[in-house]
Amino acid sequence: MLERASDGDVAHDETAALIASDKVEGTTVYNKNGEKLGQIENFMVGKRTGRVEYAVMSFGGILGLGKNHYPIPWDRLEYNVGIGGYIVDIDKEALKDAPSYAQDDQPQFNSDYVVGVRSYYGIPY
Repeated sequence: MLERASDGDVAHDETAALIASDKVEGTTVYNKNGEKLGQIENFMVGKRTGRVEYAVMSFGGILGLGKNHYPIPWDRLEYNVGIGGYIVDIDKEALKDAPSYAQDDQPQFNSDYVVGVRSYYGIPY
């Protein structure tokens, strides 16, 4: 059943169970201690499954230059309504060793890369 906005139109950007991709992009990511780690740059969706596999979090840089991107398995992120952002169980120090790539150096998300990312976050492949 489609959810309807208060004005009678069908909701197109957010419902109780769904959210539009453009509303996720830019959302802040925090660790369990409440420290800001970065923000969701985009997310990667399985072409065949339609399932979100990774959120790509951007971190660092100045004025958009020099920032790194961290693929975080989607099931490791938890949305917290109270802070209006996602929480991931990793501290800033551990993030330095997490799989990442520079803005102009996007990796191939092949099986070896996927295994490395998922194992870093403790998720079996």
